[in-house]
Parts: sequence; structure tokens; C-alpha cells
Amino acid sequence: MIVCFPTYARRSPTGWTATVAGMVTRPLPERSRRRVWAVAVLKRLLELDEAQLESDVFRRRAEAFLFQRLEGLRVRVRLGDRTIDAGLSDRRGHFETRVEIDDDLVAAWQHGGQIVPYEAMLDGEPAEPPAAGAVHLVDDTGVSVISDIDDTVKFSNVADRRELLLNTLVREFVPVSGMPEVYRRWHERGAAFHYVSSSPWQLSDCLCRFLGAAGLPAGSMHLKLFRLKDSTPLGRLPSRKRAKRRIIEQIMADFPHRRFVLVGDSGERDPEVYVDVARRRPDQVSGIAIREVPAKASPAKVRERLGRLARRLPAATLTVFQTADELSALEPLAASAG
Repeated sequence: MIVCFPTYARRSPTGWTATVAGMVTRPLPERSRRRVWAVAVLKRLLELDEAQLESDVFRRRAEAFLFQRLEGLRVRVRLGDRTIDAGLSDRRGHFETRVEIDDDLVAAWQHGGQIVPYEAMLDGEPAEPPAAGAVHLVDDTGVSVISDIDDTVKFSNVADRRELLLNTLVREFVPVSGMPEVYRRWHERGAAFHYVSSSPWQLSDCLCRFLGAAGLPAGSMHLKLFRLKDSTPLGRLPSRKRAKRRIIEQIMADFPHRRFVLVGDSGERDPEVYVDVARRRPDQVSGIAIREVPAKASPAKVRERLGRLARRLPAATLTVFQTADELSALEPLAASAG
């Protein structure tokens, strides 16, 4: 089984340079020891009853984690009339390659605006149905929104570990009120979107469906690696701050002439990551918007932390908001996305 990750393409001298990426896996057998152990761990962590274990939502979400990664399998990508060798899956089951696409092929195959579809398949297994993927075309100039997902556009309650797990694995995803409308307005004004999150890659399909159902703009997705054997729930490791900053700076390096709006929340380290990026790349960051969410620290402590960070940047660069209405009224962001 192949899962394709939503990626982006940037302009090149002959057309576009696209990144194609995904993961090759095999579902764990129904009665395998590893599957039984994993479900038992989730049941204990979440204190689930039998009805919850049998629910469609839990079975669908849990299934995304109950697999074996497959290393050393050759992946081929069909883009229009071309078939491209995407190389071998690595030890994590991941594959990634750069593909040059000329303008004629883009004109013939793109659909849904700035999106080019493709198919991925395993070499030598034509009987397997190909996996569908999408590349988002992003021009050299313009405005991009780099957005977190959890507690920024999707209610997750990251501050409460058990609630985070329940909202991730047991309950239907719920958008943060008003955020789809704000993001749609920005998208209609020409903004491109990149979702950079600590959510695990296993949920990429679920998250893509959530974006569509909630009316949030599609965009490239940059998630994190998680393994069931990680010792902390959802693999939220200390290195996530550095990893997130590297991903954001790579996107900015690929689009040196675009301006960026960074949107996140106060629940984890988004403010620190975004301020670090803005100080390193002041010519590219138009603004930072941080949604204030409930935390273990008092509201006064949270605002003191955010105020201290804001003072490290030019005036009005960092804006704190509680409701989407406040965000849509921000002049710098509205102007940047216009």
C-alpha cells in the first residue's frame, strides 16, 4: 500500500520542479501479536470501552498506525503520459524524488486550479491499484501561509494529553470556529498554503479529507514521523521545535521571493519557532498570528511569554488572537494576502 503526501512544485527554467513523496506500508495481520499489543495500549491509554473500540472513527484512525513499513521497494510515478522512477523506499518506508515538469504537461494535466495529480505504484506489481497524489504549483512571487494544524485550524486540546489522543483517534475532527472562512478569503486573494504540523504522517489522508470537508484550502503537508514504539504518546519528542523550523526554512529557501504569514497557537512552541524564523528571515516574513489557547500556565503567564517574544520583532509583527474574527480584521495580514 502506498500513501502519497501532498507536496509542492516551484518554477524552474523549463517549467516546474516538483517534489513527489510518500510511504510504502503493509497492514499488520488481523491477529498479529504487534496489532493486538498496539490496540491494547491505545485502549489502556484512552480508557476506551468496547463500543468506542468498535466505532468507525477509531477503527479507521487506528488502522492508519497498524502497519509494517516496507524498505527497499521501488516506486514508480505516473505523471500524465510519463512514468518516472521515484527510487527505493527507505528504512522508514518513505520515498521522495524531484521531478521536472514542463509547462505543456502542466497545462494538460493540472486540475482544481494550481494542482497537478499523479499516480504512484510499486514496480512489478501492476495488479495493485495505484495511489493518488497531488502536487501544488506555487509561483515564484506572492504570499504563502504556513499554518499549524492542531489547535490552529483543528480543535485538538494539545494541553491535555488524553484529550489530544481522544480527539486524534476516537472523535471526528472539528475545525476551529471561523478559521476555514478566514483561510478561504486569503486563498481567494491568491495565498498558497503549507501545513507544517507535529501531527503524524500516518494521518495525512485523514487530515486531507478534514481540510476538504471543513472548507479549508488544500496545500502541501509537512508532518512528522511517528512509530507506535515511541515512548511518548504520538511521538511528541523534544526535537520537534528544531524539525519544524528546518521545514519552514526549507519552504522559504525554495521560494526566496515570496512573502510568508505564519499562523499557529500558543499551546506548544509555535511562537518561539516562528519568532526564530522571522529574526533569521526578516525580509520574507510579513506577519505572525498566534491563537491563544488554554494551557497549564495561567493566561497572564502565557501573555507575558508572548509579549516577551513580540518585543524581539519589529512592532506589530506578532499578533495574538482568540477568535478568528480578530484574525480576519488584521490589516497587515489582510494586505499581505491581498
